[in-house]
Amino acid sequence: MNNRVKQLQTQIDDFQMQYMQYSQDESSKNENKMRQLQEEINSLLSNVTRLKEDEKGLSEIQLGIVQSITQMETEIEVNRKRIFQLKSHIRDLQQRQTHKASTFGGQKVLNLLRSIDRHQRRFKIPPLGPIGVHVQLVSESWSFAVECALGRLLDAFIVSCHGDSVVLRECANEVNYRNLQIIIYDFSKPRLNIPDHLLPSTAHPTVLSVIQSENPTVLNVLVDQGSAERQVLVRDYEVGKSVAFDCRIQNLKDVYTSDGYKMFSRGSVQTILPPNRKGNVGRLCSSLGEKITEMELEIADIKRNMSETTEHVKKPVADREDIESKIKDLKRKRVDEERFLERKKVQLEDAKKTSADNNRGTLSDTSELEAEKMQLLVDIEEKELVLQKTNVRLTKALQDEHDRRACYKDFIDSVYSEVGSSNILDHEIELAKEKLHAAEQDKAHYEGIMEKKVLPDIKMAEAEYEDLQKLRQENFKKASIICSQSEVESLGGVVGSSPEQLSAKINKLKRKFHQESSRYTESIDDLRALHDKKEQKIIRKQQLYAGFRVKLNSCQKALDMRWKKFQRNAVLLKRQLTWLFNEHLGKKGISGFINVDYKDKVLSVELTMPQDASRDTIKDTRGLSGMYSFS
Repeated sequence: MNNRVKQLQTQIDDFQMQYMQYSQDESSKNENKMRQLQEEINSLLSNVTRLKEDEKGLSEIQLGIVQSITQMETEIEVNRKRIFQLKSHIRDLQQRQTHKASTFGGQKVLNLLRSIDRHQRRFKIPPLGPIGVHVQLVSESWSFAVECALGRLLDAFIVSCHGDSVVLRECANEVNYRNLQIIIYDFSKPRLNIPDHLLPSTAHPTVLSVIQSENPTVLNVLVDQGSAERQVLVRDYEVGKSVAFDCRIQNLKDVYTSDGYKMFSRGSVQTILPPNRKGNVGRLCSSLGEKITEMELEIADIKRNMSETTEHVKKPVADREDIESKIKDLKRKRVDEERFLERKKVQLEDAKKTSADNNRGTLSDTSELEAEKMQLLVDIEEKELVLQKTNVRLTKALQDEHDRRACYKDFIDSVYSEVGSSNILDHEIELAKEKLHAAEQDKAHYEGIMEKKVLPDIKMAEAEYEDLQKLRQENFKKASIICSQSEVESLGGVVGSSPEQLSAKINKLKRKFHQESSRYTESIDDLRALHDKKEQKIIRKQQLYAGFRVKLNSCQKALDMRWKKFQRNAVLLKRQLTWLFNEHLGKKGISGFINVDYKDKVLSVELTMPQDASRDTIKDTRGLSGMYSFS
């Protein structure tokens, strides 16, 4: 086996020398090929990078052009919407030139006016409205501010009484005019004369000072319902803030700027509301023809700008299309270069794999011989190890034989010693048998006594018990005929009683029975029938009482709930009356107090007149007249 190992080592050395010459030639070829492929890959990578940079630059230029085109198109769309709005506004103004009332409600108010004409005979006094038709401006520069201040009040109608308001509401429903605001006011009242000390102490105009109307009722309603005398108009935003918040002007309610901002202060809270641009502004303007001309000129300017913008947008669109075509060409070239680059990378990987496979082949050829040599060496070592194990086992077997001979000798000695102790055990067994025989004789003796003396007595006792049980059942049946067990138990004190105790109780009951029989002539059946009748009557009365009690409880709950609602409504009504009273007094510049006493059914009013220097309180409302009277 050692000679075989030497032969294998010689073959391995010869094969390695032959392969070294071959591997040098092949490795030089593969290195030249891989170097050439790497140079081609580097060149392709630079081309791809350059094409990507060119494509990125053109994309940035394209993005700028697209943003410019989008901006122009947005401008065109905004101008188109503005033209649509202006044309719609022109149509409204043209309609207002024909029917001024359509400004304050559109076609619905025209239909309502026709319905009012048809039902004119049903009105005591023809309605007045819309209010905006009867209002003119001193200066049209305040048009937007006045419209923001008065708001929907310009669309309202005025009637003289409640009956006319009902008829007007029916007319509105007939033409499908919902949410019409109707104001009831006395047409016979003259125009209100408001003292200077009740007006805002400022040089800026109020809404009431910049509007005119031929009908004093319209102005009175705007004062009472819209507080036109306490709404101040200013030119710009900063002046409005100064007037509303800094000056602390008395009798000032709201401040409106010319561009529609609303400013007011309630206690320590300062509020500024932006203008509402969604409404139909310019409704109070009278120069409608000029506004129509201005809007038409604005439409012409917008169309001219749109045509110029449309011409300007053509060149960017052409540039965008040119750049898009260039980007497509660059992208196509880049994709081709990237595809060729991937192909070269695959070839380089194949060359590297081929070189690695050649190295692995050589190693595998020599490794077989090396493996065979190593296997022979391993076999030699295994056989030497087996020989050593065999020697160890032989030594162990000889030692086991010696140990077993010694154990056998000890066993023989122990057997001879145990034979002597077995005689003592036999004697003990004989004694146990004698005791067992004596115990069996005692058992037979006692069993005979049990059969002759004890068992007959037990059987006689059981027979006597059965006879007594039968006698008890017969007596129970006889007693049940006279009186049932439930009736006896209902008397109480029966369970656990002896016969003598039961006999004494029966005698006592008999004596009591004879006493009661002498007192009442009726039989027991008649008394039982009378008792049942009275008991049924009591049950019916109890049921009737329970029904009445349920109804009474329901009525009490309903009464309590109504009383709570009444008290709550009384409090809310008193609070609402106080608020409305104070609001009405505030419009007149009067301070006062109103008290409602539900218990005494008294309504008391206390007023303090602003022009009264003594500040005396007036409790008699008959002393009020003129502008301070309540309507």
